[in-house]
Amino acid sequence: MNLVAQIAMAAAETEHHGNVALETLIFGLIAAALFAVLGLATFSYRHVANRHSAKAEAWAQKHGADDHGAGHH
Repeated sequence: MNLVAQIAMAAAETEHHGNVALETLIFGLIAAALFAVLGLATFSYRHVANRHSAKAEAWAQKHGADDHGAGHH
């Protein structure tokens, strides 16, 4: 037998088990849930610097307000 005949016989012997889109839906749901969790983790870091504004102002007064640490002097 040649390869084409073997592939045709294997395809004929396999049974179709329903809708493939519904069988793989769980992978999409897992990916969506993972992106939602990562998005919530990223969102939780909003305005973190503003939570410690008193510390930031005290540091700026002690070290000079125009020195922002960029390395340009």
